[in-house]
Amino acid sequence: MKIVTAAEMRAIDSATSERFGVPSLTLMENAGAAVAEYVLTHHGAVRRVVIFCGKGNNGGDGFVAARRLHQKGKTVQVILLANPAELKVDAATMFGKLPAAAIVVTSREDLRSDRVRLALPADLYLDALLGTGFTPPVRGLYADAIAIMNAGQAPVIAVDIPSGADADAMGPQKGVIARADSIVTFTAARPAHVFSLFTAGSTYVAGIGSPEEAIVSSLHLNVITALDFAPLIEQRTVESNKGNYGHVLVVGGSVGKAGSVAMAGMSALRAGAGLATVATPKSVLPTVAGFHPELMTEPLPETEAGTIAAVAGERLDALAKGKSVLAIGPGISRFPVTSELVRALVGKSEVPVVLDADGLNAFEGHTNELSGKGRLLVITPHPGEMARLAGCSTADVQKDRLGVARKFAHEHELIVVLKGHRTLVVQPDGEAWANTTGNPGMSTGGTGDILTGMVAAIVAQNPNDTLLAVLAAVHLHGLAGDVMRESVGEHSMVATDLLRGLPEAFWRAQRTAREKFVRWDG
Repeated sequence: MKIVTAAEMRAIDSATSERFGVPSLTLMENAGAAVAEYVLTHHGAVRRVVIFCGKGNNGGDGFVAARRLHQKGKTVQVILLANPAELKVDAATMFGKLPAAAIVVTSREDLRSDRVRLALPADLYLDALLGTGFTPPVRGLYADAIAIMNAGQAPVIAVDIPSGADADAMGPQKGVIARADSIVTFTAARPAHVFSLFTAGSTYVAGIGSPEEAIVSSLHLNVITALDFAPLIEQRTVESNKGNYGHVLVVGGSVGKAGSVAMAGMSALRAGAGLATVATPKSVLPTVAGFHPELMTEPLPETEAGTIAAVAGERLDALAKGKSVLAIGPGISRFPVTSELVRALVGKSEVPVVLDADGLNAFEGHTNELSGKGRLLVITPHPGEMARLAGCSTADVQKDRLGVARKFAHEHELIVVLKGHRTLVVQPDGEAWANTTGNPGMSTGGTGDILTGMVAAIVAQNPNDTLLAVLAAVHLHGLAGDVMRESVGEHSMVATDLLRGLPEAFWRAQRTAREKFVRWDG
């Protein structure tokens, strides 16, 4: 799903009406109907709803929602913070269709009056004061109304965007902003929906009639949704065998770090690869082989430090033949000889490569050797590893995650998966996707190794849709963490919990792809 600016959203609405013949009143009706449907689906037990409306189209959406909820038997009170004569044309039309009189408030004194105070008790507030087109800060009457909602006990559902917010912000917001227990927005996300506004519940994006051709964005930025990769996780054909789903070769491990490469291998299988082979130092192999009987293993010559030796190069060349994807790096160590081997292996591989962990660190100071030109190369750094590759500090990366990832992806012609809150997937041309699944419980050793195996596995199964495969792996990885948070919490989560959560993650993604709303938590 594309992310668009506030100005682009206005242009999309205009194009939908002017070029594609969808009346603006229809768009407003559909938007308000989507809000009402959300309330009825997720807050169906509420009896009384108070809707704060402004004079713009956001208020118009609120009027439609009021009418729709009234038709479903809810007690609805609209509080309009404007003179009805000031309403925009479409909003005025919808105001005229309200089933009951609104309370009109035109001053801060009015807002403090008994007629408003007595109307405020509610099971739910809808915030339809200020929409995407508003430029902060908010002051006066509207700020006072926001304060009322923020101080109340009832949940607040934001229509389009929490009032007072800057829709184009990609960082912390300042000033007076309405709290939002959930957000229902329309057509496409704005930057703030993904990077700046975090709710106690979920953000929902509803289609209201704009065709895909009208949704144009200059940001080259998207949200990963289950709908994007749904064809990759459909039910398999009856005539299937393990040879249909790829063979992943995982190269890594060292003494003391056997678990990393074992987890990468097992996650490849859990993510659907037909076969997974782990190539690891011979003294490490028994530990890896004992991790799961489904894993195949290959012993490699090792150094005195228990890492993969340089002479393993020939054996690895032979093992790579016929494989679908190489996953290199989990637990492989930073031993100099082994790092040299990693650079040589990555440099000459004709098989798609997923590079992670110390496989990435092997290129610190050698990034000139890291190139995906003419082949698929995916790197999956956390911010520290990204900083070492980019020659900057971790703080620099975190200040401009998108910019750093875009620059590196372009210069080295590869796909960057920059891990962290709102993990980014960036391809060489700069097009980027933000992931909205995952949670702080995944901040534990080994979750990156799980991701490495998943990326390799889904790419192996979908050699003609490699970008979508990477997006699917990133999304499902976070979703598995969200599944497991429900049973083990955030503090107790460990990396192998994600292996247990993956089956449910696949099911949830399949179901979500069929829903009317696109949504994400937080």
